[in-house]
Amino acid sequence: MDWGMQNRLNRLIQKDGKALFLPIDHGYFQGPTHCLERPAETIKPIVKYADALMLTRGVLRNCVDPSIDKPFILRVSGAVSVVGEDLANESLVTSIEEVIRLNASAVSMSVFVGSKYENKSLTNLSRLVDVCERYGVPVMAVCAVGKELEKREARYLALAARVAAEIGARVVKTYYCSEHFEKIIDGCPVPVVIAGGPKAETQREVFDFVYDGIQKGAVGVNLGRNIWQTSYPVASIRAIRAIVHEGFTAKEAENLYNQVIVEKI
Repeated sequence: MDWGMQNRLNRLIQKDGKALFLPIDHGYFQGPTHCLERPAETIKPIVKYADALMLTRGVLRNCVDPSIDKPFILRVSGAVSVVGEDLANESLVTSIEEVIRLNASAVSMSVFVGSKYENKSLTNLSRLVDVCERYGVPVMAVCAVGKELEKREARYLALAARVAAEIGARVVKTYYCSEHFEKIIDGCPVPVVIAGGPKAETQREVFDFVYDGIQKGAVGVNLGRNIWQTSYPVASIRAIRAIVHEGFTAKEAENLYNQVIVEKI
């Protein structure tokens, strides 16, 4: 592997082979998302516990201190919104020159396998991989299913992850599913990180799926709303980090979560 590519990947996936990414890119299609109205304030108490941020160039420039010692994954697809016709109709909205200028460690884009815009989405991924490989920048493909929640099952997710990897993504972000999640991992030749999806009902639910996903082969997580939309974001991210990097069980993470809450009161 090219030195620059490997160096960037090493900044994201830690020496233990695991990673905790903190996405704050939701505004690119949702606007001022709850608890993310002021991104700088949202990330201030929790960013030190993340291995990398995932965000757009606008938020990076306006809400993140350039002196931050934290790698980031730059969201480069978009040009759609929740009030538009179809979220799957994304385009590439950021150039490779901008990626290099901003010193991104990787880029990310959504792929909508099985949607009306499947071909456009996967063609965008192919073009992005072509140009990013030229400059040693890893591409993370985000397997997106939009509102079609029934697609979040192993057969579909394994298909989407494998297609993205075949096209050239260096990392794949996909949803967790409670049945046969290991089939997604086994069928994907590149590292897989777990997406958070909609906000969970309880923190224990989050700890359970993170623990199970790690046990079944995911290298880490990319969780946003299930951290910064919670009542105790610091306790949440510390507990999740303990599962990812310290081998905590879901129960041990829950105990840590409650301990951190008590210490802060």
